[in-house]
Amino acid sequence: MEIRIYVGNLAKSTTQDEIKALFAQEGEVTSVDLVKDRASGLSKGFAFVTMTSQEGADKAISKYNAYSLAGNQLKVNIAKPRVDRA
Repeated sequence: MEIRIYVGNLAKSTTQDEIKALFAQEGEVTSVDLVKDRASGLSKGFAFVTMTSQEGADKAISKYNAYSLAGNQLKVNIAKPRVDRA
């Protein structure tokens, strides 16, 4: 079962590769979705990381919540299910 993690308060300069390398230290990462502004192409400051195991996700959350990356204190937790907006 794959676990989706929300990673917030990212620096605008943070790349998908940096996020993947960081989280891969705690377990297998299947994807990183860095959310970008459509107009500017710059990061909106958050991403979703998908990991293969609950154990790896739990370790990543406990290690990287409040972790300092590029001068920003990350907010890391289990991603909430997506809600369709009507």
